[in-house]
This record gives sequence, C-alpha cells and structure tokens, in this order.
Amino acid sequence: METMAHNRTLGRGGIEVSALGFGCWAIGGEWQSPDGQPLGWGKVDDDESVRAIRRALDLGVTFFDTADAYGTGHSERVLGRALGKRRADVVVATKWGNVFDERTRTRLGQDDSPEHARRALTASLRRLDTDHIDLYQLHISDADPERAARLRETCEEFVREGLIRAYAWSTDDPARAAVFAEGPHCAAVQHRLNVLQDAPGLLALCAESGLASVNRSPLAMGLLTGKHTAGRALESGDIRNAPPAWLPGFTANAGADPAWLRRVDALRSVLTSDGRTLAQGALAWIWARDPRTIPIPGFRTVAQAEENAGAIAKGPLTAGQMADIERILGR
Repeated sequence: METMAHNRTLGRGGIEVSALGFGCWAIGGEWQSPDGQPLGWGKVDDDESVRAIRRALDLGVTFFDTADAYGTGHSERVLGRALGKRRADVVVATKWGNVFDERTRTRLGQDDSPEHARRALTASLRRLDTDHIDLYQLHISDADPERAARLRETCEEFVREGLIRAYAWSTDDPARAAVFAEGPHCAAVQHRLNVLQDAPGLLALCAESGLASVNRSPLAMGLLTGKHTAGRALESGDIRNAPPAWLPGFTANAGADPAWLRRVDALRSVLTSDGRTLAQGALAWIWARDPRTIPIPGFRTVAQAEENAGAIAKGPLTAGQMADIERILGR
C-alpha cells in the first residue's frame, strides 16, 4: 500500500490542513428554493452534528468547509458552536454569492457584487463566531468571468484587512477557475471529483497554478457509500429526491439511478480492498488520483465522521488498483 502524507498544503499560501476535510452542507438541515424545491439533505440533529464535528477533530481532521447558504446560515452557526475554543486548531472555509432569507430558510437568488461580498463576509464571521475566514470561496459556479475578476480584487482587499487568509472559486469550469488563479492569495479550486466523475482539466489547472484541489461530491452525493438502492425514494426535504439538472445519479421520487448503482457495484471489490469500506475506498481513489486533492465528504452522524476519518490511515489506492478501476469503467 502506498503511503500518504496525512496533511496537505492549501495552495501557495502555506496553510496546512488534513488530507481529508469535512463538508458541512448536510448539517445545515432543510432549506429551499423560492418554488419550494429542497436544497438541503433533509432533517438534522444539531447536537449530533456538534458531536460529529468534535469527533472528527479528535481523529485528526482540521479542515471544515461550509457556506453561508447551507441551511441559510444554520450550517455556519452549528460549525461555530462545535469548534468553540478549538477554532485556532482548524482551517475554516466558507462561501458567498447566494442571497437568502434565514427566517423562511429560502434561497432567494445570487449577488456577484463586491458590496454583497463584504456584507456576506461580515455575516459569516458573526455566525461562525470568528475574526477571520481561512478560505473564502465564490459560490456562483457560472459567474461572469469579468465580474469575477473584480471579486478577486475584493478578496485581495479582504486579505490585506486580515479578514480572510486566502480565497477560491467553487466551479467546475477550468477557464473560470483560472481567473481567480491569477490572484496572489488564491489558494484552491473547489470542484466535483469522484471515481465516477473525474475532472482532468481542473486537476491540470491546480498543478499548473500551484493550487489545492478541494473536492466536493467525493462520494457522488452518497452513491459511493453503498447505502442506496434503486426505487427507494428519499425523504421529501432531501435535494436528491427532487434532483436539479446538475445532480445526476438520482431520479425524482425514485432514489438512486440503477445505471449508476451498477457502476458502483462493478467497482465494489476494488474499492473495498485492504479492509476499506466502500466510502473509504472512494476517498482512497481521490488521494491516489492527485497529490493536491482534499476530499470533503459530507456527514450527519458521529458514525459517518468516524468512517470517513478512518480512511486517512488506510491511505491511497495503489497504481494497480487505479488501473483496475479505469479498465472496469472503460475509460
């Protein structure tokens, strides 16, 4: 088995994080679009979320990624509460760009103005109960590149003021990510990456620009946990039960897509090698894919936190296992 450094550096700024981060979308609880479509992962127990975050800390996880929109501020509040006096021990990433109503838990739209960025940052600092954000990320994946260049300069101002340490763009478009990469304090790109959905263009940009690759959907929205079966609907407040166009692998009111589950099944024996769970194998694939990767699986329970953190000690897949996966998938 190949060894892996248990830590990563966030891009050019020298900020050190654990090789595994935790994504805090799910712990935001239920929220919705103006037409009532779910944008969260269903109901959540805040006390359990706090216990899970603290357990992750005890297991060596030092990187937590949230967004102001997750649960319309709720995820940030829960993360801030859980970290408490241990804030100095961790690297906190959050995102801005969405406009929402906390009272009705509704996302209202987007705002790519520098003025909104400052308002959003001030509000996130308050909810997280901190005086700075370590990694501040634009959460509008398809924002206009020229307007994004202005936001890059706004982020440089935030760095000079000591409000943030570094910034990134959460986007799956290498050309857009390259706009932020021109900034001296850009440290990463956040993008989708998992064994079923590779991202060679973004990984190449990270290598060329000296950026970290922060990986959302490392478990393909749960498909790579082995807990989903075809035809079983998810709870009504779960985004995967009414999936938007950008969320493949699930069918409205019918659970996981059978074609995607067949691909997961085909990979199961390789991913569960060396005593790994399926989820741990999916994380091991990401680490083997590129040394700059930092997967950020979601979680809602202590048990999920323990399983995800348990992947670190097992390290990346071997070159042989990686080759087997490419052959199985026909890539």
